[in-house]
Amino acid sequence: MALPHLFPRLPAPPGSAWLKRRLAARVTDVFNDRARGEAPVVRQADGLFAPDSVVRQVHGDVVAMLAGGIAALLLQMLHPSVLAGVWDHSRFRDDMHGRLRRTARFIAQTTYGHRDDAMAAIARVRRIHDGVNGLLPDGTPYHANDPSLLAWVHLTETTSFLAGWRRFAEPLMPEHRRNQYFDEMARIGEALGAAPVPHTEYAAYRQMETMRGALAVSERTREICDILLTRPAAFPGGRHAHRLVMQAGIDLLPPWARRMHGFAAPGPATPLVHATTFGLAETVRWAFRS
Repeated sequence: MALPHLFPRLPAPPGSAWLKRRLAARVTDVFNDRARGEAPVVRQADGLFAPDSVVRQVHGDVVAMLAGGIAALLLQMLHPSVLAGVWDHSRFRDDMHGRLRRTARFIAQTTYGHRDDAMAAIARVRRIHDGVNGLLPDGTPYHANDPSLLAWVHLTETTSFLAGWRRFAEPLMPEHRRNQYFDEMARIGEALGAAPVPHTEYAAYRQMETMRGALAVSERTREICDILLTRPAAFPGGRHAHRLVMQAGIDLLPPWARRMHGFAAPGPATPLVHATTFGLAETVRWAFRS
């Protein structure tokens, strides 16, 4: 949820209650497969994180998390072994929306669900990872439960989610709260088997620099990237909102990652993209305010 002092409530226009309900339902349907009986995860007081935790606040902002999630995926696919796991074992190329929906549900369950449900979700992921293994094109073996690969996935998600929150929700977030976010999220990373897991912002960015030597770009990287950025999404607002969030995610990347992917450097339109994305984020926040 957004901070009240950052996003003051304006007087509601006529008919706004109906519009809020409709927009909130549209957003909710993006992340829950109604055909499979999925319903939104209900916030529980006895979860892995306290109701006033930084993690619960950051992960509750839909647009910031979407932009951060795009940045995380773009970073993850730069690691050859992580990319191979997606290429060999995922239906990402055929069912991008389903893959992103499952990831979002895992985040919701571990962030807001009852502690037992959160741990069950983590156990399911570990069981799935048990069967994700193979060989890279050069013959190097990989295994999804490798602690170092899990560490890279955890690192890209935490840094990117927090970057999205800071850009589109709380630009002046103090350092101690940023460190608290990494420290809280370490519980998820460690439960999944990731190692090492950063507990502070400084440790996270130091780990990111250490990992750069293991990253590379291939034809596989470019194909998955193209699918991610061009395949139409179900987010309310259609293709225009999709393009906006994708560009916002690209803009969250470190400069070296932008160069590896071949993305252009930020240009004159970048401030407009940020402002428009902020407006979209605030519209979604408005829809979910009581």
